[in-house]
Amino acid sequence: MSRIRKQYSSKFKFQIALEAGRETKTINQLASEHGLHPNLVSLWKRHLLNTGPEVFNHSSSHHQRQLQTREAELFEQIGRLKMELEWLKKKAAPFS
Repeated sequence: MSRIRKQYSSKFKFQIALEAGRETKTINQLASEHGLHPNLVSLWKRHLLNTGPEVFNHSSSHHQRQLQTREAELFEQIGRLKMELEWLKKKAAPFS
């Protein structure tokens, strides 16, 4: 009789961690209200407090990485198209 492990969405985790961070209620109160273990609430709170400042930096660096990969793909495509064009010019030269 194995129990299925519960998986919580990131939005739910963030809401619980934010409530725990506000410290209007104790961790035990939050855990009992939402049917969680207090250690889990503490873990989410600690994770939010440790990685909180990185949230704003992460989005801009993630966006930069996406732009760089897109740019690399486009330059690769330009190179391929140039090679095809040169090859077609060379092969079409005898016919003109």
